[in-house]
Amino acid sequence: MKKYIYFDNAATTPVAEEVLEAMLPYFREKYGNASSLHSLGLSSDKAVEKARQQTADFLNCLTEEVIFTSGATESNNLTVLGLAKSLGQGHIITTAIEHPAILEPCEALEKEGYELTKLPVSSKGIISLKTLKEAIQPDTFLITIMYVNNEIGAIQPIKEIGQLIKEVNKNRKQKIYFHTDAVQAASFFPCDVDVLGLDFISISGHKIYGPKGVGALYVRKGSPLKSIQYGGHHERSLRPGTINTPLIVGLGKALEIVKKRRVKDTEKVNQLSKKIINYILKNIPMASYNGDENLRAPGHVNITFENIEGESLLLLLDAERIAVSTGSACASHSLIPSHVLKAIGLSNEKCHGTIRLSLGRDNTEEEVEVLLKVLPKIIKKIRERSPLK
Repeated sequence: MKKYIYFDNAATTPVAEEVLEAMLPYFREKYGNASSLHSLGLSSDKAVEKARQQTADFLNCLTEEVIFTSGATESNNLTVLGLAKSLGQGHIITTAIEHPAILEPCEALEKEGYELTKLPVSSKGIISLKTLKEAIQPDTFLITIMYVNNEIGAIQPIKEIGQLIKEVNKNRKQKIYFHTDAVQAASFFPCDVDVLGLDFISISGHKIYGPKGVGALYVRKGSPLKSIQYGGHHERSLRPGTINTPLIVGLGKALEIVKKRRVKDTEKVNQLSKKIINYILKNIPMASYNGDENLRAPGHVNITFENIEGESLLLLLDAERIAVSTGSACASHSLIPSHVLKAIGLSNEKCHGTIRLSLGRDNTEEEVEVLLKVLPKIIKKIRERSPLK
């Protein structure tokens, strides 16, 4: 059987061998509850605090500012809903291309009387700093803008946004807090919270070769965040529930590895993805790249093929043992056109003719060659049978 080629790393990544090795002892030999005071519990607590230090080193923050969660979805919800709960009614700014883990809690607050602004993006998927500044109101208390878009890989000017908010805050009574969902950024871009000017940042383990079901939220010291769950006083009383020691250990190890490998992985992945983009645009008719080819995450390749049904293309590639996506994994079973692609101006038809390839550190030149060998044949086959032509 042919080797399975995986080009869906934006959906999830395989657990790195070193991460798995670090986690295994905490499932059986060192299984104590990290909140217990006996030796097994203290051993688990020590491992959790090591992971907290690894996370703090990655973000350049204090260990007490790191809160472990079940993933970025929980981290995002805790930020949006917890800050709203603490500060009361007011105005939130986000973008039209955020992940549902941001859009849905923001929209839930809107129904409760909060005001919400969804900033538009350019055809390349980038917001305008001028438009952002103009959207700020006297009661704006949160700006949440993702670092890298999960579908098209567009990089937002997070550092510049942080600087803008810092300047605006100098003349305000109500501070504006700044959050970013850095799930797709953590593998490739620096996440220094001071350099970026952040009050909150969300990361997820399974996007960086760590385990599923664990993530972290950076909460700048002094930020008025309230818990949105009840049942205990774990994680600075912000996230109740028994601490998941094995997964937290895995997250810490994964972040340690990313920090060491970032430059090397970025160069490799960027080279491979550029090869795919250049080949497709040169050799496959009626194909167009979505996003900004320069301001994009290294691994993201989002392409629209006219007169193609994206799901058919995905299934035929899967039959060749090549994994791709038709959009974000969270919406892969939905027939509703991608809100991200709609926001950058694509028609419903073009949205449905779009696939996303997302490369990671394990992909190789040989795998790219296999893709580029079979892709034109599959496209031609679909178009010959397509009622769309």
